[in-house]
Amino acid sequence: MASGHTVLSDIRRRMDAFVGQRVLVKANRGRRKVVEREGMLERTYASHFVILLDEDKQYRRVSYSYADLLTDLVELSLCGQKGLQRVQFTASLGS
Repeated sequence: MASGHTVLSDIRRRMDAFVGQRVLVKANRGRRKVVEREGMLERTYASHFVILLDEDKQYRRVSYSYADLLTDLVELSLCGQKGLQRVQFTASLGS
């Protein structure tokens, strides 16, 4: 099994391919509160990524860590011509 650092680096590299694309983010905020937001994956950094939201003609940025994706606290789906396609992130990305 790969180390935690390597897995998170692999997730970041995979996320780099989605920069500039529209995404739907579903975030678990605890106590059965789930927030869904749509925006554009603006940028990836070493430990987190930023999504530019365009809600009510106001632009906001939110950031999430790659560990949030790995632990399913955050789900990411690509908004494309074929509809929503959820992107799965697991600890066994090496294959």
